[in-house]
Amino acid sequence: MESTQAAFAFAALGQETRLELLRALLGAGPAGLAAGDIAARLGVPASTLSFHLRALEQAGLIGATRQGRHLIYAPRIAHLRALLAFLADACCGGDPARCGDLHRLFEPDGENARMTPAPFNVLFLCTRNSARSIMAEAILNGIGQGRFRAFSAGSAPLASGPLPEVLAHLKAHGHDVSRLCSKSWDVFTGPAAPRMDFVIALCDTLDLQACPDFAGTQVTAAWPLPDPAKFTGSAVERATLLNELYAALHRRLDLFTNLPFAALDRMALKARLDELAQPLALGNRA
Repeated sequence: MESTQAAFAFAALGQETRLELLRALLGAGPAGLAAGDIAARLGVPASTLSFHLRALEQAGLIGATRQGRHLIYAPRIAHLRALLAFLADACCGGDPARCGDLHRLFEPDGENARMTPAPFNVLFLCTRNSARSIMAEAILNGIGQGRFRAFSAGSAPLASGPLPEVLAHLKAHGHDVSRLCSKSWDVFTGPAAPRMDFVIALCDTLDLQACPDFAGTQVTAAWPLPDPAKFTGSAVERATLLNELYAALHRRLDLFTNLPFAALDRMALKARLDELAQPLALGNRA
């Protein structure tokens, strides 16, 4: 980063509302916040907020992506890292002992970087919440290692619950299926619902724009996969389909859990999730 870029960024932050705005977005994480939520948190009029958002965008400190009718703002982590690196570049003249612990603030492996972040909440959607989303919930909770909490729901959940063959398949792979159930996505709306960081639709017909407003804001993606409930082949063919579906989900979610979340802003995360929907992308990352 050049001195002129750094000066422009610091000038944009040299105002109390913008400083608090950026802190609010950093607190929200990569999922970001809608403009209305930011205005409510900071207690500023929408017109005033727009002025400050534009200033931070021009300085490269935040970015916006459209989600339905809303613009979602999130910090540009890479630019912030570059700004801090500019400050730390000549820190202590190569002799950290001269400035105490100051240099630790800029070290990626320092104490602050090792603090355990809050887990990401991930909601998987499919129409009946009986197969694909149930599988994804079980897989991510299994491989997430406490860094992710997976949920699933549907627009028209199956009254009889998850397909028995799906539960049997998951159980055979060592997953705990005792808490898996088909439920409406309405469970995840309202003030008492957990705030979702990611919402991933697994149906090829589910329109994300028609989804309800879930608690908080989120990064959305669509990974269309075949519906086992619609497959009418033999028992052997159905077992093969379930094996392929499980493997496809496991592969995507393994890549998902290994994304460099701390280094990606919301726009970059959205792009990476969309990329994982493409079979060719999975092969290129093997």
